[in-house]
Amino acid sequence: MSIRFQSRIFRLFVAIVFAGAAFSASVAQNPTPTPPQQPQQPQQPQQQQPDQTAPDSGGPAGDNGPIALPKKKDQPADAPPPAPAEPKFKQPEGMSNIPTLHIDVPEVTVDVGVILEKTHQFVPSLKPENFRVYEDGNPQKIIGFKRVEAPITALLLCEFSATNYNFIYDMRNAAWAFAEQLRPQDYVALMTFDLRTQIVTDFTQDKRQLLEAINMLRMPGFTDRNLFDALHEAEDRLSRIEGRKYIIVIASGRDTFSKLTFDKILQSVKNTPDITIFTVSTGGALRAMTEGMGGMRSSMRDMDYLQADNEMKTFAKVTGGNSYFPRFIGEMPDIFSDINNSIRSKYEIIYRPSNTKQDGTYRKLRVELVDNEGHPLAFQDEKHKPLKYDVIARDGYKAKPAVE
Repeated sequence: MSIRFQSRIFRLFVAIVFAGAAFSASVAQNPTPTPPQQPQQPQQPQQQQPDQTAPDSGGPAGDNGPIALPKKKDQPADAPPPAPAEPKFKQPEGMSNIPTLHIDVPEVTVDVGVILEKTHQFVPSLKPENFRVYEDGNPQKIIGFKRVEAPITALLLCEFSATNYNFIYDMRNAAWAFAEQLRPQDYVALMTFDLRTQIVTDFTQDKRQLLEAINMLRMPGFTDRNLFDALHEAEDRLSRIEGRKYIIVIASGRDTFSKLTFDKILQSVKNTPDITIFTVSTGGALRAMTEGMGGMRSSMRDMDYLQADNEMKTFAKVTGGNSYFPRFIGEMPDIFSDINNSIRSKYEIIYRPSNTKQDGTYRKLRVELVDNEGHPLAFQDEKHKPLKYDVIARDGYKAKPAVE
């Protein structure tokens, strides 16, 4: 190699060395500019990733997966565990279930009216000691007693058939006399019947509306008189109303075409609670003028009306009401005055029956008046003459049926 070639290589090496030294000095004097700083964000705590690794034993992992679990309230580490709820009752050892027994002790309410036979006046000022109540012949202990005089809820059930105008005339006069004696707080409805029933006026406290409805009863439709069916429908309607109710039957008592027999309607009347029936017969004057006339037909008619009178008496008696058989129009005001006194003025007696069986049987009732020594109570007038009186109460009641 020549000396010239070696000299060129040496100069090139020296140049490279000086160039590298100059570049390093330039970098040291002029560093690279940094980008503008962004505003510092608050550091978020790093969330700890749940451990989803399976346990070494190979069983199911804990509740630390992606399922969201409800957050539990924080409790102090040294807080005691909550105490278990106290049981309502403690059972004896060895018994899992204790049978319970619930007994309903029924109460029977009896409305009793005491009316003098001569004057038809209500007898006031009687005390609980003056009453004896018997159920199926067994004496009962009275636990409640008070005198009742309150507004009435009554249904006026009138026979309106095309038989004879005398019956319609008597019916309208009787219904008018009853409506005239109503008070502003009374609720009264009017229903008529011939072959079928018809509600003329629903329950109202407007006496004028009832009087107008009575005055409109002019032209009947049928000659049939289905008293039994009409009475059954009237009781069915009244049974939906709570409290004591009354049915004022103004009719001849004849039944010509009813689906129900007398035995069935009598059983229905006995089994319907809280309903008292008063009956007023119509056609008394006509019957008095034609009674006892010769001929088979007249005799059969008289027998039919005698049977009708007996049925009207029975309906009233078994429910604690009364029956009336007027012959003249002038008797109507006194009759309905007696009915109003009987309805509004009564003694309410409450007792718990000694027979607590709920077997649905019919229980016979009997009410007597006694004095302080237990003898039958006697009344006297101003001349010390004995006065007869009637104790008006239901003939009985039907016990609740057994629970199935």
